[in-house]
Amino acid sequence: MATKLPKVPVVIVGMGWVGGIIAAELSKAGISVVGIERGKSRDTQDYYHVHDELRYAARYELMQDLSKETVAFRNTMKMRALPMRTYGSFLLGDGLGGAGVHWNGQYYRFLPYDFEIYSKTVERYGKKKIPENMTIRDWGITYEQLEPYFVKYEQMAGISGEKEIPSNIGAMSTPFPTGPMKKSPGMKLFENAAKKLGYHPYVIPSANLSEVYKNPDGVERAPCQYCGYCERFGCEYGAKADPVVTVLPVAKNTGKFELRTHSNVTKIIHDGKKATGVTYVHTPTGEEYTQPADVVILAGYLFTNVKLLLTSKLGEPYDPQTEKGSVGRNYAYQVNGASTSAFYEDREFNLAMGAGALGSSIDDFNGDNFDHSDLNFLHGANIRFTQTGLRPIQYQPVPADTPKWGAEFKKATIHNANRVLSVTGQGASMPNRYHYLDLDPEYKDAFGMPLIRMTFDFEDQDRELVKFIAQKTKAIADEMGATKTEIHDSIKQYNIVPYQSTHNTGGTIMGADPKTSVVNNYLQMWDAENVFICGASNFPHNSGYNPTSTVGALAYRTAEGVQKYLDKGGSLV
Repeated sequence: MATKLPKVPVVIVGMGWVGGIIAAELSKAGISVVGIERGKSRDTQDYYHVHDELRYAARYELMQDLSKETVAFRNTMKMRALPMRTYGSFLLGDGLGGAGVHWNGQYYRFLPYDFEIYSKTVERYGKKKIPENMTIRDWGITYEQLEPYFVKYEQMAGISGEKEIPSNIGAMSTPFPTGPMKKSPGMKLFENAAKKLGYHPYVIPSANLSEVYKNPDGVERAPCQYCGYCERFGCEYGAKADPVVTVLPVAKNTGKFELRTHSNVTKIIHDGKKATGVTYVHTPTGEEYTQPADVVILAGYLFTNVKLLLTSKLGEPYDPQTEKGSVGRNYAYQVNGASTSAFYEDREFNLAMGAGALGSSIDDFNGDNFDHSDLNFLHGANIRFTQTGLRPIQYQPVPADTPKWGAEFKKATIHNANRVLSVTGQGASMPNRYHYLDLDPEYKDAFGMPLIRMTFDFEDQDRELVKFIAQKTKAIADEMGATKTEIHDSIKQYNIVPYQSTHNTGGTIMGADPKTSVVNNYLQMWDAENVFICGASNFPHNSGYNPTSTVGALAYRTAEGVQKYLDKGGSLV
């Protein structure tokens, strides 16, 4: 029998970027908030002495325990799904701060095209340009509407970037609050080569601070040391913006925020029209609690958000056969694989030094910034050179014709350790009718709940995009003065084993039509007006960018929507 706790105005499930931002904004407004986090608590001191590649990068210290909770995967509906028991394609954060602790800090606003992708595609090319089974749709919000919320995130996080960015990215009403990161020799080679080809390079906007910064909430942080331990690590300097060093302390200091860690939410309690709270298990003791609330906010990683809706039977599950229902619809990923390696025999670079968001990029072939009339794909990719800090265990750069093991492999690894620069393309992922999330009928988690099941594969759209973008990476690499270059220009079937990207999206998508979306543009659920769902699960597709900036902007808008709902009630749109 679950112990029933006193009712609160707001309960938030998941305390990463989304949960932290919303908790800070609501508690500053005087609203009492309970934040529920299934992992442990965390503070900056927990990051001290963490430059341990084996512990954090190879053994995934900051990640979810896959023996207790994971994802079942299959490429098609005809296949039997199997649970992911070893980390590969993507990494699921665990504990306070979530994936916001182990991210790189690369910050890109999504393009204006992204938010109106269906309308803008049809306007320029006609409906026939959209392939059968590609389920792109407008997001129910425009870039212009979301722009003020991007600014809020940037001011809070202290995003470092150039004062003027290329016009093909999207207008900014307010410059980034801190200047760009330093330029490494590799970045200079990339930018010079891109300019020679007529492109528009810029330094990647960074959540790794370029200088000392105090944000509007009075949180002061130190600048980046370029140590190269960002991705898969916490930052002991606090230079990398994460929820633990930015928004969560603000929420705690208000006296209106209560954090409960080691607490796993298993159910949303509702009557089909409104939620009344959540049920969770305190994992160290196994005790079950019910937390009543006026508003329930799902702020977990997308798999958690979708799973809670499906297991709680809130909202209509998506059926790919009939295309009815919305919960689980439009799962998307990131289309990587287009790249060119530049090998240098006449010079070396200090590639061990770096930062998670140190690099330069171009968007000349991202979104609809180029003509797709004669191309067999939509959208594009952000093309970049990054210097994130290459570590000895997981970095073995060798030419393609090198043996995979033995003396020659070791010799080539040592020789090339500081002689290879990579120009890569991070491609957009378009939704497909048969790419979706549902509950696995066979495998369960440690609480006896079904695992979330992911059905996904690469399509012709993705293979054509990679082939095209790879040629652009090679053109840039060839201009960078290398001894030789090697292109990687193809992808086949999606494989969950090798790491690719932790940019999973979709499943609780936003939109203007309740029949084909789960939430409106305030991230308020159509089927339950006091439930708000926020995160990358709201994306109807994934752009050629990292998703965090758009996740953060949507979180600020959600916080505003929750305040409006508590004041007046009802649908916000």
